[in-house]
Amino acid sequence: MKKIILLLFAVIPLLMFSQKMKTNNSLRNNSTEIKEIKKFQSDLNKEYLNKKETPLRGDNFENFKAHPFFPIDLKYRVTAGFVKNENPEPFDLPTSSGKSKSYQEFGKAHFTIDGKSYTLTIYQSLDLMKMEKYKDYLFLPFRDETSQKETYGGGKYMDLKIPKGNTIVLDFNQSYQPFCAYNAYDYNCPIVPEENKLLVEIRAGVMYNDIYHH
Repeated sequence: MKKIILLLFAVIPLLMFSQKMKTNNSLRNNSTEIKEIKKFQSDLNKEYLNKKETPLRGDNFENFKAHPFFPIDLKYRVTAGFVKNENPEPFDLPTSSGKSKSYQEFGKAHFTIDGKSYTLTIYQSLDLMKMEKYKDYLFLPFRDETSQKETYGGGKYMDLKIPKGNTIVLDFNQSYQPFCAYNAYDYNCPIVPEENKLLVEIRAGVMYNDIYHH
C-alpha cells in the first residue's frame, strides 16, 4: 500500500507538469495568432489613413480614426479541409459597377464552427496570377448573417495564399470590407457569389459604420 501511495505522489507532479506544458504551448500559439490578427488590424488602419492608399475621400478621410473590429475570437480562426479544383474554368464574376472581372475557382474549403459544417469556394484572379508578386494570391469573398446589420451588406473579403497541402487556415478575424463599402463611386468590387453566403453569424473582422457615401 505504501508503494502505491508513493507511486501516486510521484505520478501526480508529472501529470501536473505535463498539463502545464500543454497549457503554456497553447498560450504561446494563441499569442502568436493574436499578434498576427492585431498586426492585420494595425496595417488596415494605416492603409486607410494613408492618402495614397485609402478609398476614403473628403470628410470621410478627415474624420477617419480607426476601423471598428469585432473582439478577437479564435473560434473564427479555423483550419479547413481544402480540395483543389484540378480543372478550373475561367468565368466572369459580376462586380458592383455592373461590369465583371475574370476569375477561376481554385478550390473549396470545408470547415466547422460550433459543430456545424460549412463550405466556401476560393477563387483566383486571372489578372493577378500573371503577376509574380501575386501569383500565389487567392480570393475569398463571403456573406454571413451579420451582413447588412453589423457588417457591410455586400459582404466581406479575405486574402489567402495557395496552400501547400490539403488544409488551409481561414482566419475570419482578418476579414475586411471591400473598398466599395466606403466609396462606391471610384471602385469596382466583385460581388459575393450565392454559394458563398453562410447561414451563420461570423462575428469577426471589420465591423461597419454606415457613415460613408456608397
